[in-house]
Amino acid sequence: MDKVPVTRKGYETLKKELESLRRIERPQNIKAIEEARSHGDLSENAEYAAAKDRQGFIEGRISELEYKLAHADIIETKKLPKDRAVFGSRVVLENIETGEDVQYQLVGSDESDIEKGRISVSSPLGKAILGKKPGDELTVQVPGGKRAYELVDIL
Repeated sequence: MDKVPVTRKGYETLKKELESLRRIERPQNIKAIEEARSHGDLSENAEYAAAKDRQGFIEGRISELEYKLAHADIIETKKLPKDRAVFGSRVVLENIETGEDVQYQLVGSDESDIEKGRISVSSPLGKAILGKKPGDELTVQVPGGKRAYELVDIL
């Protein structure tokens, strides 16, 4: 059984999503299926087919979340090393070409949100950052070519 690394905040977010699916989404979908069934012939009932598809999605997501929560390895970000970038680290990168600084936190794929400065450790940039120390340079292949960064700081 593989451990699923996740920050404390990410763990709580996954728990909330699971509870929402169990307490709100699933019951609403059951009602939608019952309503669609009451309309008669199921073979030509688009509402029924859509509700059944939604049910499959909900049940699949519930199973996925239960697995991730059961196998979660909660990373306490306050206890992380500051000498190298690891899962959960907050890093400051300088784009060597433009001199622009960006700040990211390395998180799991469920927590990633580029607009909030959280990138997945499985993304090309996330993989390039892992293990680096302040002062190290890293190069990442992006759709427009290669980008070079310097890891300025680990916060």
